Amino acid sequence: MPTEAWWRDAVIYQIYPRSFADSDGDGMGDLPGITARLPGLRRLGVDAIWLSPFYPSPQHDAGYDVADYRGVDPRFGSLGDADKLIDTAHELGLRVLVDLVPNHTSSEHAWFRAALAAGPGSPERQRYIFRDGAEPPNTWQSVFGGPAWERLPDGQWYLHLFDVSQPDLNWDHPEVRAEFLDILRFWLDRGVDGFRVDVAHGLIKDADLTDWTAPSVVLGGLEPAGPPPPMWDQEGVHEIYRQWRSVLDEYPGGRILVAEAWVQPEERLARYVRPDEMHQAFNFPYLEAPWAATELREIIDSSLAANDEVGATTTWVLSNHDVVRHASRLGFPPGEGRRPGIGIGDPQPDTGLGLRRARAAVLLMLALPGSAYLYQGEELGLPEHTGLPDEARQDPAWERSGHAERGRDGCRVPIPWEADAPSFGFGPTDASWLPQPAVWAEFALDRQVGVPGSTYELYRSALSTRRAHELGSGELVWLATDPGALAFRNGDVVVVTNFGDEPVALPGGARILLSSEPLDAGGLVPTDVTVWAML
Repeated sequence: MPTEAWWRDAVIYQIYPRSFADSDGDGMGDLPGITARLPGLRRLGVDAIWLSPFYPSPQHDAGYDVADYRGVDPRFGSLGDADKLIDTAHELGLRVLVDLVPNHTSSEHAWFRAALAAGPGSPERQRYIFRDGAEPPNTWQSVFGGPAWERLPDGQWYLHLFDVSQPDLNWDHPEVRAEFLDILRFWLDRGVDGFRVDVAHGLIKDADLTDWTAPSVVLGGLEPAGPPPPMWDQEGVHEIYRQWRSVLDEYPGGRILVAEAWVQPEERLARYVRPDEMHQAFNFPYLEAPWAATELREIIDSSLAANDEVGATTTWVLSNHDVVRHASRLGFPPGEGRRPGIGIGDPQPDTGLGLRRARAAVLLMLALPGSAYLYQGEELGLPEHTGLPDEARQDPAWERSGHAERGRDGCRVPIPWEADAPSFGFGPTDASWLPQPAVWAEFALDRQVGVPGSTYELYRSALSTRRAHELGSGELVWLATDPGALAFRNGDVVVVTNFGDEPVALPGGARILLSSEPLDAGGLVPTDVTVWAML
């Protein structure tokens, strides 16, 4: 495979291992199941895959509570299975990114068990953030709800910005820094092409542990102005990533770091992708943007400008394992804000409208210059499972919020591959770690392959056309169009998205390449439709 800066225009497909493919019928996805379906991803037309955590873990937070960073949880397979997956992907021309979770470990990690056994004041406790006191050391709140401090029987408190089973590491400790440099090399030596870094903005905390009365929000909601909260986006994180970058640069083939950093404004986020730090950072302002022409244009412009300033590529993303799937999110009126999950009894999206807008949204996104991230199942048009029974929920946010937040399970339900097979082809049995809705049969891959106009075939065509016209490495030039619409040129392709109530015209003489829905009888672009054309 070529070794140049492949990531700058790549389309990267996120795999949530629990829910992608189950090879042994236990109801949990696994690495052999993923390996068996890699040829299908090659046919879809993506360039790389990103795997959410598969490390040994008690699974209190679906694997983001890591007990051993150098292994594979037996639920998912073995190190040998990981090696086979990486080798198979490379044979197919796919690169492999793996998740790295450096902000916290599992409470079952050997380091934390040793810290508990050693007691207050011990060297073992210096690897985490322990404090004395009759009261919590400050007012910080957990992202999952409730206080961010847990008291031990010996009287000390430890910090957990997420679940109580996820103690935060002390990144001011040299042993922590050395350990993660070794972990990077462990996986780089096994052939991975890079790392998606979980909570990349959270490693360094304010030295004084200054009180913060606002909720410790990580998934959006941060104010774009003013100083960052004392637990997020502290200056010291950049020194860590410069050191990590130097390690990756020792390896051939273009190995990369991708930041999950919920940071605003875009100019501050761009600091994570300066030439000697990370290669990419997720564009969460774009993900959270309302379905509205003015707001989207502003975010596209500000994202491109901020990244151009530091010579980085811009990324675009619509869904991931932490947010409501965009085929459902876009079924609500624009501008209603982020939903912490959707369940029985909650306001429900307009599913037809959501899918129509989702198809238009992905054509808009894939036409933008830069790199795009897809979340497993979006190529099938999968909606959120909004009828998931509450008793089936496993996201710790559900319990820790006192059932105020439904959590993220609705976007993590196992994928339907075959409409008439057990568990819709997810595995060889009916077992599924989260129940699948019956309606998902109509979204199954085998109901869409080769079917003109299906969402799957729309994605395949878009990815093929994107590559053929080099849209990822192109340049955006805005064009004049009707109010309520966006129009731009990227290379030799003209893109028009209609957000308004009335149909809009394409430029004269345009030849249609792709359309998210058919044009109207007069050849105009209907509401909630995106068209790619050539003049």
